[in-house]
Amino acid sequence: MREKNVQAIIFATWVGIIVNLILAVIKAVGGILSGSRALLADALHSASDVVGSLVVLFAVKIANKPPDEEHPYGHGKAENIASIIVAILLVVVGIEITISSIKVFFGETPTAPAMLAIIILAASILIKEGLYHYKKILGNKYNSPALIAEAWHHRSDSLSSIAALVGVGLSIIAEKFGWGLLIYGDAIAGIIVSVIVIKVGYDLIKSSATVILEKVLPNEEIQIYKQTVRDVDGVERIDQLLARTHGSYIIIDIKFSVNQNITVKEGHDIAKKVKEALMNKHPEVENVLVHINPYE
Repeated sequence: MREKNVQAIIFATWVGIIVNLILAVIKAVGGILSGSRALLADALHSASDVVGSLVVLFAVKIANKPPDEEHPYGHGKAENIASIIVAILLVVVGIEITISSIKVFFGETPTAPAMLAIIILAASILIKEGLYHYKKILGNKYNSPALIAEAWHHRSDSLSSIAALVGVGLSIIAEKFGWGLLIYGDAIAGIIVSVIVIKVGYDLIKSSATVILEKVLPNEEIQIYKQTVRDVDGVERIDQLLARTHGSYIIIDIKFSVNQNITVKEGHDIAKKVKEALMNKHPEVENVLVHINPYE
Protein backbone atom coordinates (compact mmCIF):
# COMPACT_ATOMS: atom_id res chain seq x y z
CA MET A 1 0.00 0.00 0.00
CA ARG A 2 1.43 3.39 -0.94
CA GLU A 3 2.50 5.71 1.90
CA LYS A 4 0.12 8.45 0.71
CA ASN A 5 -2.81 6.02 0.87
CA VAL A 6 -1.83 4.85 4.34
CA GLN A 7 -1.66 8.42 5.64
CA ALA A 8 -5.11 9.19 4.21
CA ILE A 9 -6.57 6.09 5.90
CA ILE A 10 -4.90 6.93 9.23
CA PHE A 11 -6.17 10.52 9.07
CA ALA A 12 -9.73 9.34 8.34
CA THR A 13 -9.53 6.90 11.24
CA TRP A 14 -8.38 9.59 13.66
CA VAL A 15 -11.26 11.81 12.53
CA GLY A 16 -13.62 8.95 13.44
CA ILE A 17 -11.99 8.41 16.84
CA ILE A 18 -12.27 12.07 17.85
CA VAL A 19 -15.87 12.44 16.63
CA ASN A 20 -16.97 9.19 18.28
CA LEU A 21 -15.38 10.12 21.59
CA ILE A 22 -17.27 13.40 21.60
CA LEU A 23 -20.53 11.72 20.56
CA ALA A 24 -20.18 8.92 23.15
CA VAL A 25 -19.74 11.46 25.98
CA ILE A 26 -22.61 13.68 24.77
CA LYS A 27 -24.94 10.69 24.34
CA ALA A 28 -24.05 9.22 27.72
CA VAL A 29 -24.59 12.51 29.55
CA GLY A 30 -27.71 13.22 27.50
CA GLY A 31 -29.06 9.71 28.16
CA ILE A 32 -28.64 10.15 31.92
CA LEU A 33 -30.15 13.65 31.97
CA SER A 34 -33.06 12.76 29.67
CA GLY A 35 -33.65 9.26 31.09
CA SER A 36 -33.42 7.61 27.66
CA ARG A 37 -32.30 3.97 27.54
CA ALA A 38 -32.09 4.12 23.74
CA LEU A 39 -29.72 7.09 23.93
CA LEU A 40 -27.55 5.34 26.52
CA ALA A 41 -27.41 2.26 24.29
CA ASP A 42 -26.45 4.51 21.39
CA ALA A 43 -23.66 5.98 23.53
CA LEU A 44 -22.33 2.46 24.05
CA HIS A 45 -22.43 1.92 20.29
CA SER A 46 -20.40 5.10 19.69
CA ALA A 47 -17.89 4.01 22.33
CA SER A 48 -17.45 0.68 20.52
CA ASP A 49 -16.70 2.68 17.36
CA VAL A 50 -13.71 4.21 19.13
CA VAL A 51 -12.35 0.77 20.01
CA GLY A 52 -12.94 -0.39 16.44
CA SER A 53 -11.08 2.62 15.04
CA LEU A 54 -8.08 1.95 17.28
CA VAL A 55 -8.01 -1.64 15.99
CA VAL A 56 -8.09 -0.34 12.41
CA LEU A 57 -5.17 2.03 13.10
CA PHE A 58 -3.08 -0.84 14.40
CA ALA A 59 -4.04 -3.12 11.50
CA VAL A 60 -3.28 -0.57 8.78
CA LYS A 61 0.23 -0.06 10.18
CA ILE A 62 0.84 -3.83 10.19
CA ALA A 63 -0.63 -4.28 6.70
CA ASN A 64 1.77 -1.66 5.34
CA LYS A 65 4.86 -3.60 6.43
CA PRO A 66 6.85 -5.10 3.52
CA PRO A 67 7.00 -8.90 3.01
CA ASP A 68 9.51 -10.81 5.13
CA GLU A 69 10.69 -14.41 5.54
CA GLU A 70 7.72 -15.38 7.72
CA HIS A 71 5.20 -13.43 5.62
CA PRO A 72 6.38 -13.66 1.98
CA TYR A 73 2.98 -12.52 0.69
CA GLY A 74 2.93 -9.44 2.89
CA HIS A 75 0.79 -8.50 5.89
CA GLY A 76 -2.34 -7.35 4.05
CA LYS A 77 -4.69 -9.72 5.85
CA ALA A 78 -4.15 -7.75 9.05
CA GLU A 79 -6.90 -5.45 7.74
CA ASN A 80 -9.31 -8.35 7.37
CA ILE A 81 -8.53 -9.52 10.90
CA ALA A 82 -9.25 -5.97 12.07
CA SER A 83 -12.57 -6.07 10.20
CA ILE A 84 -13.53 -9.25 12.05
CA ILE A 85 -12.60 -7.69 15.42
CA VAL A 86 -14.70 -4.61 14.64
CA ALA A 87 -17.58 -6.87 13.56
CA ILE A 88 -17.40 -8.92 16.78
CA LEU A 89 -17.56 -5.66 18.75
CA LEU A 90 -20.73 -4.79 16.84
CA VAL A 91 -22.34 -8.13 17.68
CA VAL A 92 -21.41 -7.83 21.38
CA VAL A 93 -22.83 -4.29 21.52
CA GLY A 94 -26.00 -5.51 19.80
CA ILE A 95 -26.51 -8.26 22.38
CA GLU A 96 -25.91 -5.80 25.23
CA ILE A 97 -28.49 -3.38 23.82
CA THR A 98 -31.02 -6.22 23.47
CA ILE A 99 -30.62 -7.34 27.08
CA SER A 100 -30.89 -3.83 28.53
CA SER A 101 -33.95 -3.03 26.40
CA ILE A 102 -35.82 -6.26 27.25
CA LYS A 103 -35.32 -5.63 30.98
CA VAL A 104 -37.49 -2.52 30.67
CA PHE A 105 -40.59 -4.65 29.97
CA PHE A 106 -40.17 -6.50 33.27
CA GLY A 107 -39.76 -3.45 35.49
CA GLU A 108 -41.88 -0.45 36.37
CA THR A 109 -43.63 1.48 33.62
CA PRO A 110 -40.97 3.77 32.17
CA THR A 111 -41.25 7.52 31.87
CA ALA A 112 -40.74 9.21 28.54
CA PRO A 113 -37.28 10.70 27.89
CA ALA A 114 -36.83 14.47 27.75
CA MET A 115 -36.64 16.43 24.47
CA LEU A 116 -32.89 16.69 24.95
CA ALA A 117 -32.63 13.09 23.72
CA ILE A 118 -34.34 14.02 20.43
CA ILE A 119 -31.92 16.87 19.78
CA ILE A 120 -28.82 14.76 20.49
CA LEU A 121 -30.03 11.84 18.36
CA ALA A 122 -30.89 14.08 15.40
CA ALA A 123 -27.41 15.65 15.49
CA SER A 124 -25.81 12.20 15.82
CA ILE A 125 -27.61 10.89 12.72
CA LEU A 126 -26.31 13.72 10.55
CA ILE A 127 -22.73 13.41 11.85
CA LYS A 128 -22.57 9.60 11.57
CA GLU A 129 -24.02 9.59 8.05
CA GLY A 130 -21.35 12.09 7.05
CA LEU A 131 -18.62 9.86 8.51
CA TYR A 132 -20.09 6.80 6.76
CA HIS A 133 -19.94 8.40 3.31
CA TYR A 134 -16.49 9.89 3.95
CA LYS A 135 -14.92 6.57 4.99
CA LYS A 136 -16.82 4.48 2.44
CA ILE A 137 -15.48 6.64 -0.39
CA LEU A 138 -11.92 6.46 0.97
CA GLY A 139 -12.20 2.72 1.67
CA ASN A 140 -13.25 2.02 -1.92
CA LYS A 141 -10.65 4.41 -3.32
CA TYR A 142 -7.77 2.74 -1.45
CA ASN A 143 -9.31 -0.75 -1.42
CA SER A 144 -9.13 -0.91 2.39
CA PRO A 145 -11.46 -3.55 3.92
CA ALA A 146 -10.76 -2.27 7.44
CA LEU A 147 -11.81 1.29 6.52
CA ILE A 148 -14.91 -0.01 4.74
CA ALA A 149 -15.79 -2.04 7.84
CA GLU A 150 -15.38 1.09 9.92
CA ALA A 151 -17.62 3.00 7.51
CA TRP A 152 -20.37 0.41 8.02
CA HIS A 153 -19.84 0.72 11.75
CA HIS A 154 -20.71 4.42 11.37
CA ARG A 155 -23.73 3.54 9.21
CA SER A 156 -24.99 1.07 11.83
CA ASP A 157 -24.62 3.80 14.46
CA SER A 158 -26.61 6.15 12.24
CA LEU A 159 -29.38 3.56 11.75
CA SER A 160 -29.46 2.80 15.46
CA SER A 161 -29.81 6.52 16.18
CA ILE A 162 -32.75 6.71 13.76
CA ALA A 163 -34.45 3.80 15.53
CA ALA A 164 -33.73 5.41 18.89
CA LEU A 165 -35.09 8.75 17.63
CA VAL A 166 -38.36 7.13 16.56
CA GLY A 167 -38.65 5.24 19.83
CA VAL A 168 -37.97 8.27 22.00
CA GLY A 169 -40.41 10.33 19.94
CA LEU A 170 -43.16 7.71 20.38
CA SER A 171 -42.51 7.57 24.13
CA ILE A 172 -42.83 11.34 24.45
CA ILE A 173 -46.04 11.39 22.39
CA ALA A 174 -47.47 8.43 24.32
CA GLU A 175 -46.87 10.07 27.68
CA LYS A 176 -48.40 13.32 26.50
CA PHE A 177 -51.55 11.80 25.01
CA GLY A 178 -51.82 8.68 27.19
CA TRP A 179 -51.30 6.17 24.37
CA GLY A 180 -50.60 3.17 26.57
CA LEU A 181 -48.01 0.72 25.25
CA LEU A 182 -46.29 3.35 23.09
CA ILE A 183 -44.61 4.50 26.30
CA TYR A 184 -42.32 1.50 25.69
CA GLY A 185 -41.25 3.00 22.35
CA ASP A 186 -37.82 3.86 23.75
CA ALA A 187 -37.21 0.23 24.79
CA ILE A 188 -38.63 -1.15 21.53
CA ALA A 189 -36.26 1.15 19.64
CA GLY A 190 -33.39 -0.30 21.66
CA ILE A 191 -34.30 -3.81 20.46
CA ILE A 192 -34.57 -2.66 16.84
CA VAL A 193 -31.16 -1.01 17.21
CA SER A 194 -29.68 -4.30 18.43
CA VAL A 195 -31.00 -6.24 15.44
CA ILE A 196 -29.49 -3.70 13.03
CA VAL A 197 -26.14 -3.76 14.81
CA ILE A 198 -25.93 -7.59 14.99
CA LYS A 199 -26.85 -7.93 11.28
CA VAL A 200 -24.12 -5.49 10.21
CA GLY A 201 -21.60 -7.32 12.40
CA TYR A 202 -22.56 -10.70 10.94
CA ASP A 203 -22.19 -9.47 7.34
CA LEU A 204 -18.74 -8.02 8.06
CA ILE A 205 -17.55 -11.25 9.71
CA LYS A 206 -18.78 -13.26 6.73
CA SER A 207 -17.04 -11.10 4.11
CA SER A 208 -13.73 -10.87 5.99
CA ALA A 209 -13.69 -14.59 6.81
CA THR A 210 -13.87 -15.31 3.07
CA VAL A 211 -10.52 -13.57 2.59
CA ILE A 212 -8.91 -15.21 5.63
CA LEU A 213 -9.94 -18.64 4.29
CA GLU A 214 -8.10 -17.97 1.01
CA LYS A 215 -11.16 -18.00 -1.23
CA VAL A 216 -10.11 -17.03 -4.77
CA LEU A 217 -11.86 -14.38 -6.85
CA PRO A 218 -14.71 -15.70 -9.04
CA ASN A 219 -14.13 -16.38 -12.73
CA GLU A 220 -15.87 -13.22 -13.95
CA GLU A 221 -13.57 -11.02 -11.85
CA ILE A 222 -10.32 -12.50 -13.17
CA GLN A 223 -11.11 -12.09 -16.87
CA ILE A 224 -9.36 -8.70 -16.95
CA TYR A 225 -6.17 -10.35 -15.68
CA LYS A 226 -6.44 -13.16 -18.22
CA GLN A 227 -6.81 -10.65 -21.04
CA THR A 228 -3.68 -8.83 -19.89
CA VAL A 229 -1.75 -12.12 -20.01
CA ARG A 230 -3.10 -13.01 -23.46
CA ASP A 231 -1.79 -9.70 -24.79
CA VAL A 232 1.81 -10.64 -23.91
CA ASP A 233 3.77 -12.00 -26.90
CA GLY A 234 4.87 -15.60 -26.43
CA VAL A 235 1.96 -16.75 -24.27
CA GLU A 236 0.34 -19.64 -26.13
CA ARG A 237 -2.27 -20.70 -23.58
CA ILE A 238 -3.37 -19.86 -20.03
CA ASP A 239 -3.57 -23.14 -18.13
CA GLN A 240 -4.66 -21.69 -14.79
CA LEU A 241 -5.01 -18.29 -13.15
CA LEU A 242 -5.92 -17.91 -9.49
CA ALA A 243 -6.28 -14.54 -7.76
CA ARG A 244 -6.79 -14.08 -4.03
CA THR A 245 -7.11 -10.98 -1.91
CA HIS A 246 -4.70 -10.12 0.89
CA GLY A 247 -6.37 -7.17 2.55
CA SER A 248 -6.09 -4.20 0.19
CA TYR A 249 -4.10 -5.99 -2.52
CA ILE A 250 -4.23 -9.11 -4.71
CA ILE A 251 -1.81 -12.01 -5.22
CA ILE A 252 -2.00 -13.93 -8.53
CA ASP A 253 -0.85 -17.52 -9.19
CA ILE A 254 -0.65 -18.28 -12.89
CA LYS A 255 0.33 -21.24 -15.06
CA PHE A 256 0.65 -20.68 -18.79
CA SER A 257 2.19 -22.47 -21.75
CA VAL A 258 4.93 -21.27 -24.11
CA ASN A 259 6.49 -22.79 -27.22
CA GLN A 260 8.33 -25.92 -26.07
CA ASN A 261 11.17 -25.29 -28.53
CA ILE A 262 12.35 -21.94 -27.14
CA THR A 263 15.26 -21.62 -24.71
CA VAL A 264 14.94 -21.41 -20.92
CA LYS A 265 16.09 -17.78 -21.13
CA GLU A 266 13.36 -16.94 -23.64
CA GLY A 267 10.75 -18.62 -21.44
CA HIS A 268 12.03 -16.69 -18.44
CA ASP A 269 11.76 -13.40 -20.36
CA ILE A 270 8.13 -14.14 -21.28
CA ALA A 271 7.32 -14.94 -17.64
CA LYS A 272 8.92 -11.66 -16.58
CA LYS A 273 6.84 -9.74 -19.13
CA VAL A 274 3.64 -11.40 -17.86
CA LYS A 275 4.42 -10.46 -14.25
CA GLU A 276 5.31 -6.88 -15.16
CA ALA A 277 2.19 -6.49 -17.33
CA LEU A 278 -0.12 -7.66 -14.54
CA MET A 279 1.50 -5.47 -11.88
CA ASN A 280 1.81 -2.36 -14.05
CA LYS A 281 -1.66 -2.48 -15.59
CA HIS A 282 -3.45 -3.45 -12.37
CA PRO A 283 -2.21 -1.42 -9.34
CA GLU A 284 -4.07 -3.70 -6.91
CA VAL A 285 -1.85 -6.66 -7.89
CA GLU A 286 1.01 -6.83 -5.37
CA ASN A 287 2.74 -10.00 -6.58
CA VAL A 288 2.51 -12.65 -9.34
CA LEU A 289 3.74 -16.22 -8.98
CA VAL A 290 4.45 -17.72 -12.42
CA HIS A 291 4.78 -21.33 -13.60
CA ILE A 292 5.57 -22.13 -17.24
CA ASN A 293 4.42 -25.25 -19.11
CA PRO A 294 5.54 -26.48 -22.57
CA TYR A 295 2.94 -25.90 -25.28
CA GLU A 296 2.48 -28.90 -27.57
